[in-house]
Amino acid sequence: MATISLKSVVQNSKFLSGLLKPAAKAYAGAAGYQQIGLKYDDLISEENPLVKEALRRLEIAEPRQMYDRAYRMRVAMQCSLTHSILPKSEWTTHETDVRYLQPYIEEVSAEFAEREAFDNIKFTAKH
Repeated sequence: MATISLKSVVQNSKFLSGLLKPAAKAYAGAAGYQQIGLKYDDLISEENPLVKEALRRLEIAEPRQMYDRAYRMRVAMQCSLTHSILPKSEWTTHETDVRYLQPYIEEVSAEFAEREAFDNIKFTAKH
């Protein structure tokens, strides 16, 4: 059964996409994570089993991405400890703020949902 998500509707509509993209960029700028060198996917909590598995797969597929993630986290922690932000030349830009973890999360989520569906199959006996 196919479901329609708000995300796909907005992405497929030029009008809605054009209307919401500036607001999304303004929100990302106001959130402040880009000023300390983080990407959006760096903010996702690692305590969720789904995210843990996605990070494990990312580490296998793209070890450099994991190294870069750890480096960004360390830089952000240092900025937090010193109550400072990075120079503007080192900020994460909207162009470089790509969703590197999201494809893995979607893949793992689909697998978890499939496993859940198979675990809950109900059999009926034929007489």
